[in-house]
Amino acid sequence: MDMRKLTSFTDYFLICNGESEPQIKAISKNVQEKLNELGWKPDHLEGRSDTGWILLDYSDFVVHIFSPEKRGYYELERLWADAPRIAIAHQKVRAAG
Repeated sequence: MDMRKLTSFTDYFLICNGESEPQIKAISKNVQEKLNELGWKPDHLEGRSDTGWILLDYSDFVVHIFSPEKRGYYELERLWADAPRIAIAHQKVRAAG
């Protein structure tokens, strides 16, 4: 979501969900590892996989990783309905191992 015209605390929200606690944890770990490789470190981390929500704040963008239930509860897409959506192409990811 493009937040630049709506708020001063970040430029973008990336919102996704995992279907289970281990998947939420794995998404968070993978996002942090890949961004760390690019020299990005989060300014702030919040939440835990067992609560169904993790926030990774990289200042210019904020990554929200939800369980389906928490995503429905917080409804960020409805709360920030005026934010333009940015389409991201889906890529198939091969499991490690």
